[in-house]
Amino acid sequence: MQVDTDRLRADIEANAEFGDVNAETGRGRTVLCGTDANRKAREYFVGRLEDAGLAVEIDAIGNISGTWSPDSADETAAPVAFGSHLDSVPEGGIFDGPLGVYAALESVRAMQDAELEPDRPIVVVSFTEEEGQRFADGLLGSSVSVGQRTVEEALALEDDEGVTLEEALDDISFRGEGLLDAGDWDAWYELHIEQDTQLERAEIPVGVVTTITGITHCEATILGEANHAGATPMDERTDALAAAAEFVLDVERAANSVVDESSDSAVGTVGSLSVSPNATNVVPGRVEMGVDVRDVEYRSMQTIVGAARESLTRLETERGVDTTFERPFDLEPTPMADRLREAAHAAGEAAGIETMDMHSGAAHDTMHVADVTDAALLFAPSHDGISHNPREWTDWDDCAAATRVLAGAVADAAGGEDAE
Repeated sequence: MQVDTDRLRADIEANAEFGDVNAETGRGRTVLCGTDANRKAREYFVGRLEDAGLAVEIDAIGNISGTWSPDSADETAAPVAFGSHLDSVPEGGIFDGPLGVYAALESVRAMQDAELEPDRPIVVVSFTEEEGQRFADGLLGSSVSVGQRTVEEALALEDDEGVTLEEALDDISFRGEGLLDAGDWDAWYELHIEQDTQLERAEIPVGVVTTITGITHCEATILGEANHAGATPMDERTDALAAAAEFVLDVERAANSVVDESSDSAVGTVGSLSVSPNATNVVPGRVEMGVDVRDVEYRSMQTIVGAARESLTRLETERGVDTTFERPFDLEPTPMADRLREAAHAAGEAAGIETMDMHSGAAHDTMHVADVTDAALLFAPSHDGISHNPREWTDWDDCAAATRVLAGAVADAAGGEDAE
């Protein structure tokens, strides 16, 4: 099989026109779920699926699938699926999501050009609202596809303006029927840009993910007493922000300790603060903080979260503040299927393309799909590790190399005399 680099590039560049933003450096796009830019991206994708002879379906929450079922395939056999997403963050790059979608389509076209005869149908997928910029917290389409959220719950989600997902999909004519059920698939692959620098530093074009990091989001609140900044003596203050500063450093210290002692992939971040009353001449009385903890080892995550709780307890005693702590979002690390990882390495070896094992520090739809079927995630290099930014860049040759590995791995999973 040979991948057509120019054809793959043309699709990604055509998709980059939808939601194009004026960036000083690089090339960016803003494609939020249910917007006009999203409609155009979806329509182009559907057209390209149909051009390749795939049967297109759109489910009730806008997930798009295109099925290739040649005469060699047993239509009753569980299909092999692969893909990614078309939406973006505001002013994001052109590769995050679309590379995986169009690499999947290009893989099918490469199989067709090589006259492969798979035993199973092959499905190209674009999930709805992966980025979570307008509805929910991300990975929406895949969460419904695996049964973690119902269609009705998803459609009722509202954006900041009170528009529901159902209304937004209706506005762009992409609310279909039924449900794309990932549990029906024999296997799933996703190709994504790395969003880090491991591949670039190693000068290796394809990463094979061993585990997708677990993610915990916590919400911590510190309550002190707002008071006059000039008239309140230092020894009579209950400064919520000063206490919060200690909490931030405690979380950082706990994460560094875990890295030093047990897991070098662990990270802990206090990424958001809301200070009240947020006035220069007022001692802060309340601080709300958002905490992000990630690792491929769940025990390490628990250690950092435990240290955050202990920090708040200490601050109550030493600083006289009141605190609350909640953990509303918690995903454990997700291992990838050994058989699919081995197939990816074998496809790279057969094509003369070097691959390497690595973990993923970001969430992807694959972590949901892995709950219901065998799943694997591949990475292509990101220049300087930059992503969610118009400067996001993956060389076209690397896109093609990763797509060639993807195609070989999916061909292996789909079976057939010529897919060895």
